[in-house]
Amino acid sequence: MDLFDHAAELDPSGKPLAERMRPRRLEDFVGQEQVLGPGSMLRLAIEADQLPSLLLWGPPGTGKTTLARIVAGRTGAAFVPISAVLAGVKEIREIVEAARERRRMHRQRTILFVDEIHRFHKGQQDALLPSVEAGVVTLIGATTENPSFEINAALLSRCRVVTLRSLTEEEVGRLLDRAQAAPEGLGGAPALSPEAREELCRAAFGDARRALNALEVAAAAVRLAGREAIGKADAEEALQHRTLHYDKAGEQHYNVASAFIKSLRGSDPDAAVYYMVRMLEAGEEPRFLLRRMVIFAAEDVGNADPQALQVATAALQAVELVGLPEGVLPMTQAAVYLALAPKSNTAITAYAAALRLVREHGPLPVPLKLRNAPTKLLESLGYGTGYRYPHDFEGHYVAERYLPDAIAGERIVNLSDSGLEKELAERLEEARKKAKE
Repeated sequence: MDLFDHAAELDPSGKPLAERMRPRRLEDFVGQEQVLGPGSMLRLAIEADQLPSLLLWGPPGTGKTTLARIVAGRTGAAFVPISAVLAGVKEIREIVEAARERRRMHRQRTILFVDEIHRFHKGQQDALLPSVEAGVVTLIGATTENPSFEINAALLSRCRVVTLRSLTEEEVGRLLDRAQAAPEGLGGAPALSPEAREELCRAAFGDARRALNALEVAAAAVRLAGREAIGKADAEEALQHRTLHYDKAGEQHYNVASAFIKSLRGSDPDAAVYYMVRMLEAGEEPRFLLRRMVIFAAEDVGNADPQALQVATAALQAVELVGLPEGVLPMTQAAVYLALAPKSNTAITAYAAALRLVREHGPLPVPLKLRNAPTKLLESLGYGTGYRYPHDFEGHYVAERYLPDAIAGERIVNLSDSGLEKELAERLEEARKKAKE
């Protein structure tokens, strides 16, 4: 009998401590004050039973499933939970049909909770979309992955994304204290020493489930040893059982991912490859790293070396083709290339400048000369009049003004002197000089 078996035996219900201590009321929910605090939009919607479709995005152990179950307890709607790992298109259609019938016969809404919704493939998401759009079901999806990458745009646009953060050490401590004292928890025995409590709070990396699981394992070990208190060594030993599994998506995950990107940006291939391998060894999905490299190629290299984006996307395709372990080779090749490529952040600064103008000035009218005139009426209104076709001029260029009048002269693109952008900057400067003549 190992420690996990012993812990289950001591608990007649057979449920893990984390499950036994799951809050049932919104008032008992710990953390996430930024989205669930008194007077917040989400809290008001829950209390009024007028919840929109939601995507709960955050690391493991931050309360996504708990929040969904609390909603189930407060709402007058039928609550249907499914796992994206187990449910197929057929099951989704059956749930939707039952929800449609429930609304027609009993005027009752249906809340569909999809755990790990990022695992839904396109067909499953497409099957769900019409019912969410029509309000047949209110969707609550839980995901540890960025919805922008994993959820298709149509479904994403119909949901409100609620971002949950890792719990603070103080919040984890409150959960440990509750579990240690509650009759349905450890009931006060064995005692939890301050040093052990501090270690569990620190090494949980904001994951409540990890902290509670470690507490349960440590308590079982102490009972087997006939001791009365959980010490720091017990907590450290219990935490080792799950360190690798949880590092994949806990606080450490974000720290190492940040170090990986900053090493690429800082042109240090040694550090970049080190952090990449460290994440892979911890069980990180290769697609996460490859997506970051594709984004990096556009955001931090850009037109200083346009081939960087080709290298990154080729690495993504190569890994999808060959998988692991061989896929680590194109990943390493891409990481080294990106680290040593000339750098430019023109793409993101140009986008930000254009976005500012769009938001400040709204939909400015397009100059008449740039508009097409497919009908006689539009032609009579001046559409297309005065437009000069660049290919009719020497060098395939003619000095012209293309921005709306209200923002004419704005400089959105400012190129660097790095790599190919130095040459592009010279071309741009020449074109701008001609435009002033």
